[in-house]
Amino acid sequence: MKVSYYPGCSLHGTAKEYDQSMRAVSTALGIELNELKDWSCCGATSAHSTNFKLSVALPARDLMIAEQENNQDVMVPCAACFNRFKSAQHHLEKDAGLKSEIERIVGVRYQGTISVRNPIDIIYNEIGVENLAAKVTRPLNGLRPVSYYGCLLLRPPEVCNFDNYENPVLLDKILTALGSDVKQWSYKTDCCGGSLTISKTPIVGGMVDKLLKMAREADANCIAVACPVCMANLDMRASAHLKLPVFYFTELIGLALRLPDAANWLKLHNVDGSPLLKGLGLL
Repeated sequence: MKVSYYPGCSLHGTAKEYDQSMRAVSTALGIELNELKDWSCCGATSAHSTNFKLSVALPARDLMIAEQENNQDVMVPCAACFNRFKSAQHHLEKDAGLKSEIERIVGVRYQGTISVRNPIDIIYNEIGVENLAAKVTRPLNGLRPVSYYGCLLLRPPEVCNFDNYENPVLLDKILTALGSDVKQWSYKTDCCGGSLTISKTPIVGGMVDKLLKMAREADANCIAVACPVCMANLDMRASAHLKLPVFYFTELIGLALRLPDAANWLKLHNVDGSPLLKGLGLL
């Protein structure tokens, strides 16, 4: 399978391990990633709160690049970027006047011929959990993750069209295919505070502590995420007595598939997950 690849700013910066694990896992699963040439920031997470047209024009430009380059569906791993891409598509398809204005601003026509896809969706729906499970050489026995989807993959549901927005299960099923014991909890779509971590740090700290407390009550020993902002908050803002290892779901796939660089990705985390993994014989 071939897809265009939009890493976005975070995956080239604070979430390098997500980018590295995404590329390695994609190769292992037969997904060819073609990174967009000359891609630009999509405006997440602030453009939509300052200038509506800018918030549409920025991701629209990247969508137009994808259409012009190879017209392949575009994989967007970052949940915030995914949300901005889907929102731009939604507005361009619903508002002909806005579409014309954005085309004038960007200088390129928007065709609407490609889909915006998250890797969870691609792995589940295109690769399949059965095929994924068949590639597992080191089952994640003893690992008890909770899946944390957060807000931006799912809401607003009429825009994102990603799984059940109240009780998503795709990531749960992927992690189960890796041999882990996925714990059920009712906080998988609660907000972590997002970018308010900069301006309202104490509030975000309280929101994160609630999530970590609930994860512990669900008997989880780690959390799996698919969003750089969620990772940053859960990994850095929790109170010391509540901290748990937080992993990108692609890092866990890499561990289960014994990909050679998997241990190096984990070194970039604030909470060291290696003692847990070594204790379970997974590292």
